[in-house]
Amino acid sequence: MQKLLIFDTTLRDGEQAPGAALTSRQKLEVALQLQNLGVDIIEAGFPIASRGDFKAVENVARTIKKCTICGLARSLKKDIETAHAALKKAKKERIHIFLATSEIHLKYKFKKAREEILRIAKEAVRRGRKLCPDIEFSPEDASRTKKDFLFKVIEEVIKEGARTVNIPDTVGFSYPGEYGQLIKDIFNNVPNIDKAVISCHCHDDLGLATANSLAAVLSGARQVHCTINGIGERAGNAALEEIVMAVKTRRDVFKNLSVGVNTKEITRSSRLVSALTGFAVAPNKAIVGRNAFRHESGIHQDAILKKRSTYEIMNPHTIGLKGTAIVLGKHSGRHALAAALEKLGFKLKKEELDNAFKKFKDLADKKKEIFDDDLLAIMAEGTKQQRRSFNLKEVKVITGTNIKPVASVSIKYRGKVYASQASGDGPIDSCYRAIDKISKIKTKLLQYKLDALTSGKDAQGKVKVELKAKGKIVSGFSSSTDIIEASVKAYLDALNKIS
Repeated sequence: MQKLLIFDTTLRDGEQAPGAALTSRQKLEVALQLQNLGVDIIEAGFPIASRGDFKAVENVARTIKKCTICGLARSLKKDIETAHAALKKAKKERIHIFLATSEIHLKYKFKKAREEILRIAKEAVRRGRKLCPDIEFSPEDASRTKKDFLFKVIEEVIKEGARTVNIPDTVGFSYPGEYGQLIKDIFNNVPNIDKAVISCHCHDDLGLATANSLAAVLSGARQVHCTINGIGERAGNAALEEIVMAVKTRRDVFKNLSVGVNTKEITRSSRLVSALTGFAVAPNKAIVGRNAFRHESGIHQDAILKKRSTYEIMNPHTIGLKGTAIVLGKHSGRHALAAALEKLGFKLKKEELDNAFKKFKDLADKKKEIFDDDLLAIMAEGTKQQRRSFNLKEVKVITGTNIKPVASVSIKYRGKVYASQASGDGPIDSCYRAIDKISKIKTKLLQYKLDALTSGKDAQGKVKVELKAKGKIVSGFSSSTDIIEASVKAYLDALNKIS
């Protein structure tokens, strides 16, 4: 039995999805859950990218003990040294070095010949190997690289000490038959391939990331790069939950492979990442979507009651879904709240529970029933940065038929309270214009989205906004039974990530 290594890159490639930025504390919370999930390697970030990313990687490396902690680096001396510095307190560290090798990248991005790229790759791995015994190398855009050159690069970086060679389908261009054959060709044409683990890294631009990854595994790859809920650049990455459950469910196909993931933590992991990034999971998403184990058709319901496997190929209990739930409302106490939060993966200290309970009670006074998504919204608010630049004090809006909306907003900023008033195309636009007068930050609103967290007239509205300012694209989100309040807080949440 061979082990299939799960390399989770939620905190690096996943966070590169526009608007998915996480605070250092949120990154650590995800990393702790990934440790509970049992992934083998956590790619914690790209240390050279920013001071914040360096500290986040350093924090994860210091705290997580059961997983290998990995940092990304370009094939540059400073990148590699910075990654090593961020990882030095890790119990098990890995530096992941990458360099593009496809003709299109060589011609337009680097303007370098193959010989120069090969030299840079060898020197980078050699330099990294002096600092860290565990080096992974990725020939970026490998699926569009000329095979003879790709084979040579892989051979040379293995000679220099790379323990793992990752084969990225960087732009999601390949398809299963082609990508699987590429992995076979690597095994058949690289003479020292037995000295390294071959890994796959697939993007979902054509919706084939999971299929391509599984094709690679069937062709001999023994490590898979993936993310929780499949989040990542552009259309995303291969989804961890899909890879793991495919291998677990189709034992007839993957009979010689084992996966160390504790599948009962999959649902908690999915919900946590969704709550902290603000990226909702589609109802029809495989494995973790709301409808994945729900049956509406009468024919299906009848068959399921007689024999579950007629319409379910997996038992929902295996991914952490429960058959019963505690109904929470205004009469519930701290113990009931703590139990419900623990089922969702949150273990709170007394002060944190007191804070969550206050918010819970405030919400319970407005709603008849509190659902899991309401609790996740409360926890998402609580894990945001403790020290914010902008905090809402008060918002008032005058609007109506044939009345031009006017918004008055008061914000606490660096110990002082500022107030402003503005009119706009509607109540929300008026609020945002008033905020802009106070913040003095020039922004472009790229997206505004309002969703009901649960059903019913008293449901909380969850607002997500995406802004562009100061060269960054960030998202903010908040929830409230008052959609104007939620809209203002979501906007301020985004501004706090820019300022």
